[in-house]
Amino acid sequence: MNQLVRPKELFKLSATQIAAGIAQGAFTAEAVVRACLDRIAERDPLIRAWAAIDPEKSLEHARRLDRSSSRGPLHGVPFGVKDVIDTADFPTQMGSVLYKGHHARFDAACVALARNAGAIALGKTATAELAGTAPPATRNPLNPDRTPGGSSSGSGAAVADCMVPVAYGTQTGGSTLRPAAFCGVIGFKPTFGTYNPVGIKPAAVSFDTLGLIARTLDDIELFHAVLVGDKPDPACMPQTAPRIGICRTHLWENAQPETMHAIEDATRRLQAAGATIREVALPDGFEHLTAHRAVINAHERVHGLAAEWFTGRDGLTPQMIRTCETGIAISRTEYVKALVHVERSRMAIEESFTDVDVLLTPTAPGEAPVGLEYAGDPRFQELWTLLHVPTITLPTHSGPNGLPVGIQLVMRRYQEPQLFAVARWIEDRLGRG
Repeated sequence: MNQLVRPKELFKLSATQIAAGIAQGAFTAEAVVRACLDRIAERDPLIRAWAAIDPEKSLEHARRLDRSSSRGPLHGVPFGVKDVIDTADFPTQMGSVLYKGHHARFDAACVALARNAGAIALGKTATAELAGTAPPATRNPLNPDRTPGGSSSGSGAAVADCMVPVAYGTQTGGSTLRPAAFCGVIGFKPTFGTYNPVGIKPAAVSFDTLGLIARTLDDIELFHAVLVGDKPDPACMPQTAPRIGICRTHLWENAQPETMHAIEDATRRLQAAGATIREVALPDGFEHLTAHRAVINAHERVHGLAAEWFTGRDGLTPQMIRTCETGIAISRTEYVKALVHVERSRMAIEESFTDVDVLLTPTAPGEAPVGLEYAGDPRFQELWTLLHVPTITLPTHSGPNGLPVGIQLVMRRYQEPQLFAVARWIEDRLGRG
């Protein structure tokens, strides 16, 4: 199939297809990078997904790879890096005037691992200020009048618009899965601590997680394998139809009709395909997690931004100032109380998987909201980020305006391979919205 792709259309390929095509000699890394750069030149003046790119530097990297006999699993694959993640050859400006022109000396661990596997960092994708709630000017490529989500705004938009096949996001609340859902692609967040965070600007350190945004499950699995030090395995399916728990959560009343329809329609179709379906209610006390998460987030953010808060406050946006003011007012006693409740909930969540393999739950309230000032409600994702469990969103449905509506799959901690397998089974039966 790769041999039939015209050089100017190589930007449409997945990372898996790019790696295979280069290995087979169907095209070069330079041709792939050039096609992606041409796509960026055409589309990014409108979408504004990128904070920094250097075409000549990327092309030279691709030429070096084409001359090299060393072939890693990501050989010649371009990827995007959210601009709160350090790169030695691009500025890391974090969507903040306080970091204008800032350069790190070394790559973040996740960037170094991908480059060591042969990948090409094409540039830095736009982020909300310091991975917070003040969004960049990035537009949703499916409807430029709507938000792409945040805070990994540029990563979601760049992948959805075929500027790059895979991009890194980070998730403290819903900053990887929400942009993926709003832009109609796949977003994945592993178990907390699975990916090394060195070189990533902290937000709330007790649940910050590096995530992946891609157009295919194959690409998610390929990058995941590199980041955890595994060899990529062939795609697998469950031996039997999965046991799926429908988990509406205490936030169900915040879901819009299109999200309610997506969950109900997925339930009906997956049951018809052979899945065992059960309704799963979260344990008592979980309805307080949203409030506890807000306490922990604000407290940890202001302490992590102590230098910026005390010496650069005039350079912070009103949104970040409000978060920091909230965090400063939270006592140690209140913070610890929230931590204790959350830790108990992390242990209790295991009960929810007693009779099911995976939980199916909303990703976001509905379609991407109109406007660029608000990146959308993160609560449907932040609940699971707080609990440290791996999650993935699939673009299986669409809403009344023809925009994507995702469903979220949640698995026990450290069961990423099982999550990928079930996600593949579900995607094969539901397709894309």
